Amino acid sequence: MITNDKDIRDLKHEVLVEVFRRAWNGSLTHEDREEIVYMVSPGPKPQYRCCVYKEREIVRERIRLATGQNADPTSETRNVVQVINAACDECPISAYSVTDSCRFCLGKPCISSCRFGAISRGEVRMHIDPAKCKECGQCADSCPYGAIVHIQRPCKKACPANAITYDEYGFCIIDEEKCIQCGHCIHDCPFGAISSKVYAVPVIEALKSKREVFALCAPATEGQFGKDITMASIRKALRELGFTDMVEVGLGGDMTAASEALEWSEALAEHRKMTTSCCPAFINMMRTQFPKQFAENMSSTVSPMVAVSRYLKATHPGCMTVFIGPCIAKKGECEDASVAGRPDCALTFGEMIALLESKDIIFEKVEEVYQEASLFGKKFAGSGGVAGAVLECMKERGEDVSGVKLLSCAGGAECKKALLLLKTGRLPEDFIEGMMCPGGCVGGPSRREGEKTIGPARKALLTKADDRKVLENLQNYPMDQFSMRRDGK
Repeated sequence: MITNDKDIRDLKHEVLVEVFRRAWNGSLTHEDREEIVYMVSPGPKPQYRCCVYKEREIVRERIRLATGQNADPTSETRNVVQVINAACDECPISAYSVTDSCRFCLGKPCISSCRFGAISRGEVRMHIDPAKCKECGQCADSCPYGAIVHIQRPCKKACPANAITYDEYGFCIIDEEKCIQCGHCIHDCPFGAISSKVYAVPVIEALKSKREVFALCAPATEGQFGKDITMASIRKALRELGFTDMVEVGLGGDMTAASEALEWSEALAEHRKMTTSCCPAFINMMRTQFPKQFAENMSSTVSPMVAVSRYLKATHPGCMTVFIGPCIAKKGECEDASVAGRPDCALTFGEMIALLESKDIIFEKVEEVYQEASLFGKKFAGSGGVAGAVLECMKERGEDVSGVKLLSCAGGAECKKALLLLKTGRLPEDFIEGMMCPGGCVGGPSRREGEKTIGPARKALLTKADDRKVLENLQNYPMDQFSMRRDGK
């Protein structure tokens, strides 16, 4: 049985590397896929499931996701985040369970409180029939011993959008209309039953061609691989893999900050509140749960990722742009047809590592200095970083920002609370900086390490950045050749 996230990551990584190696060789036939299945799960005894046959079916579904297909071949879903049903059936179905504290009360308050006939007397304790239970919680409230507990499944608990339910067999179902593609459920599932589509095979095909392909590395990259692996180190490795070049998306942070600063100044003059537009999961929450605020209060500026992609597509017509970061929602943003000039696809850090390993490339410490973003653009990855960069641009333009009131919220609960205050007209602040992940993008679902490891390494790397100003830095780029608005105007 898979027992922790590391085991799940190792399994996913092994599948990805084997798929990518065959993609480089132009060979991903049915026979190749089955070879991977038996390589990962050779048998005859299972390694982490009840039987080797279930293991192999899980690997098959992972291979489908690794090649950009739906995990279920009969499904027509377009959602990036998907459920591997063969892995999901290990999860307990009952939301309410009776513990050993049950004393078989004479009065049977649990039975009396249940309106659905779901509770009956068992051999050693009361029994709740999951097929009849409607999860109302009345039995738990009525038990004088507190013997009935609510077991909330990790995926549902992690979802900030209430997008997860279950069918009659207990399999997880993701509501596409509600899902904000934040990816929190993926790494909270202890069985690795939720994953996302991987779009690396088209990248491999492009790298094998003569087409220009640019990697766009998120501001959250610094610190993910230790204090010795700089952006220059990552750039060197990606060039060796075949990318034309790498550009840090912190540069897009500068671009976004400068554009949003103009919007903020206008909003302040009109006494109109605004929200930032960098986190696609936050935007998805606004779009699905707060449509009026999405239309009236969201910034019209594109995200840093889209800004850098537009810059590259304007200066290198026909090129392919590939975002790399800790974010699952960026995969969905890359498929948003309403945003022109967006990257062709997005990869996670883990998918990038698998790509490099498939060609036996590793990160190395290098002496080269590479910096295209200001320190403010680099800090976009942390909670408060976007607002800090926007205020910096306003100050660089000579504006007084001492009276500006900001609310930086990170995590689903904080974001939802802020948007509810905005919706009800009770938000005291002028602007909301919304990031769906705790701590900001550095706490994204596909980060490489925990905060205690990433934090010190990131701090050490950022202290080496020069003190260039945001607007001064942007003078080196053709900002007049592309639009910074979502509508492209």
